[in-house]
Amino acid sequence: MVSKLAVVMTPERAADVCGPDARRLIEEHFEATWAEGGLDDREVARLAAGCDVLLTSWGTPHLDASIWADGGGPKVVAHAAGTVKKLIDRQVLDQGVTVFSAAGRIAWSVGEYCLAAMLTLARRLPRFDAALRGGGWKQKDFRGGELAGRSVGIVGASSTARALITLLKPFGCDVVVYDPYLDEARAAALGVRTATLAETLRCAFVSLHVPDLPATRGMVTRQLIEAMPDGTILVNSSRGPAVDQPALLDHVLSGRLLAALDVYDPEPPSFGESVLSCPNLLLTPHIAGDTTEGHLALAGYVLADVVDWLDKGVRGPSFVDPAAWPTAA
Repeated sequence: MVSKLAVVMTPERAADVCGPDARRLIEEHFEATWAEGGLDDREVARLAAGCDVLLTSWGTPHLDASIWADGGGPKVVAHAAGTVKKLIDRQVLDQGVTVFSAAGRIAWSVGEYCLAAMLTLARRLPRFDAALRGGGWKQKDFRGGELAGRSVGIVGASSTARALITLLKPFGCDVVVYDPYLDEARAAALGVRTATLAETLRCAFVSLHVPDLPATRGMVTRQLIEAMPDGTILVNSSRGPAVDQPALLDHVLSGRLLAALDVYDPEPPSFGESVLSCPNLLLTPHIAGDTTEGHLALAGYVLADVVDWLDKGVRGPSFVDPAAWPTAA
């Protein structure tokens, strides 16, 4: 029996996240209905009526619990984007709805960003770029450094952190992870060692990978930042509120630390000229997970797992575990 699938996203978003693999899976395994224009609650309800699977993404309105009234409604939600916490309420999972998220595919894009940021700042490329644009050349008393063999502290063992850990393997780094939910067995399987937050922040490179939760807001305090060694490179691609941003900028502007920031508190940020011209600072507009190839792969990533789930009852990597909801991004 062919399952019915509703593509609950605008045509523009569908073109963005439904690459060739996704469209092949849809053609081979589903009877599909595609949204034809804008989305509101009425249109979402119309698309969801009588379907088995909802394919959603950024721009899909919050899915009201009434869609599943009286025990009916779609049995699967496949989210071709990251977090599902703004898309559905936790109670929907308790009604027997299986949810998949493309956060794991986005994680690879974020991992590549973090590696690129580390290498860029280690080699001091922004400083050399600014010097050359200003008419200068090599600076005899200054040179960049390397990532290979250095210590890397990772805060939070999320999917983005695991992607970065994989990418770091050829560099032979000493990778240290702080995550209260990471036990020694899982750490060993990842090829890392665990440490306290303070110890993790004393590595030569630090990368943050935590969700926005009450426990993570402000976790990297001014006191912890002051204890970081001179020359430390910090990358934040997770959530801006995790860091005392003014304290971090104080130490970056002084020249003591270097940082790559893709997230801010608030967003978008408003910085003065001293921050915008600082060669120790790499600033990007929340694009760590935003790549052309990555976006086109998102729908295919979740739909492959949906097909396996419907055909074989197999939980693939994009399966959203209800037990992990409280600590998920």
